[in-house]
Amino acid sequence: MNPAYATVDHTFTVPVDHRAPGGPTIEVFAREVVDPARADEELPWLLFLQGGPGSKSPRPSAGSPGWLDRALKTHRVLLLDQRGTGRSTPVTARSAARFPSPDQLAAYLSHFRADAIVADAELIRRRLCGDTPWETLGQSYGGFITLTYLSQAPEGLRACYVTGGLPGLTATAADVYARTYPRVRDRVLDFYARYPEGAPRLGKIAGLLATGDACLPNGDRLTPHRLRTLGLMLGMGDGFERLHWLLDEALGPDDAPTDTFLHQVMTLTGFTDNPLFAVLQETLYGQGAGPTDWAASRALDDFPEFAADADPLLLTGEMIYPWMFREITGLRPFADAADLLAARTDWPPLYDPHRLAANEIPLAAIVYHDDMYVDAGLSLRTAREVGATRVWVTNEWEHDGVSASGGRVLARLMDLAAGRA
Repeated sequence: MNPAYATVDHTFTVPVDHRAPGGPTIEVFAREVVDPARADEELPWLLFLQGGPGSKSPRPSAGSPGWLDRALKTHRVLLLDQRGTGRSTPVTARSAARFPSPDQLAAYLSHFRADAIVADAELIRRRLCGDTPWETLGQSYGGFITLTYLSQAPEGLRACYVTGGLPGLTATAADVYARTYPRVRDRVLDFYARYPEGAPRLGKIAGLLATGDACLPNGDRLTPHRLRTLGLMLGMGDGFERLHWLLDEALGPDDAPTDTFLHQVMTLTGFTDNPLFAVLQETLYGQGAGPTDWAASRALDDFPEFAADADPLLLTGEMIYPWMFREITGLRPFADAADLLAARTDWPPLYDPHRLAANEIPLAAIVYHDDMYVDAGLSLRTAREVGATRVWVTNEWEHDGVSASGGRVLARLMDLAAGRA
């Protein structure tokens, strides 16, 4: 254990479906973190809601995000592995393959959205804090969860901080991707402007993959469309450099993809650790307004600059496509269930616009002006529609600003919520 942190592990048994508390259960894990010098003090709690969906909470270490050290100056922090992630009865390809039918798997997965995470959090809060409300820090998708929390259980909250994660309250998946593709296009072109060798190199690699059989170490075929999903990394502060150096070692002297490149691509695009990211990506926008129906795939046809033979070749971003569930080993057990989720029309609402308009819980949010993942226009619209909200708009950081800023983002959001800034 890092001596800078004192930690306590907690495991809670919760219903799969909170509306049926007598039914099947799962385990939800959370790690309490506190400054060792203040471990015996009565400190306010800060619940961290991780981005994703489908990502586990960070593990305290020497490389922990800067916001954690800032938070521990004043708070006791709870790092929640949201249901299905990390040590919280994880959803994996292996566990998915055990379900007798796609219908049963789809029904199970339908209980892993923000409303269920909020219900888990409230059960945990009552166990740890009794009736005392706590504060939340929601990064990216954690901000989506925050708005669901404010809609469904505001009595559990004292203040909320959101970093790059104010969702459009009524935006459909189609609305979101109509806005996302142009931002991804601009980000890829910015990458090519910074690293001019990137466009011809990616084009060359894609051409080789289209005419040959390049296999990843796990046996998956590396196709041009799987190659293009590497664009997902471009929305982070170090994304341009990570992609640049990945491509720098992509081809060997024989102009074939190197083992190093193939291994890294397998890791980056395999969804081994977080299949829920792919499975739940479009369900985030399901609120009874019709099926999501593979919205990212349908929207792709509206942007000819993303054609497979376009020059320059454009990478894709935070989009999930049906082919992924047939071609990627870590996603294949979910394929038929993902189709059922995409066709579902009766998703319950995640946000209560009337309750949010009357909100009195201080909500401080940072909106990254050039955010590739979460549309700033939709975020600012939501900020106007939610009471007690203060917003800071900046282009100083990318989507990972709360970690990259060394604690400055969280410190300012705390000041905003408290009326000190």
